[in-house]
Amino acid sequence: MPVAPTILLLHPLFLAVSMTPDPSQLPGGQVLQKLTDGLGGWALALSLVGLLIGAAAWALGAHSQNYQQSYSGRKAVLVSGFAALLIGAGPAIVNFFFATGQGVH
Repeated sequence: MPVAPTILLLHPLFLAVSMTPDPSQLPGGQVLQKLTDGLGGWALALSLVGLLIGAAAWALGAHSQNYQQSYSGRKAVLVSGFAALLIGAGPAIVNFFFATGQGVH
């Protein structure tokens, strides 16, 4: 008895797909990598600027007994530091979640 074509198309082996991310497989892949590296550099530089401004505001607020300025400066230092942490860990975080997703069957 012949097998119906729709049954063959719905078989799980025929539905299996795979993916291997590789930016060099498309035109502009190298440009995209350089753009990502450049944006990471700018983000780190802006993080440093935020940290310096926050530290200055924190110091000025502490010395002038201005609680609000001191609090804002402290918050800016923490946010800038956390931003730098995320920028540095970003590729590892994305790779972790991608590898975890690859393990789902």
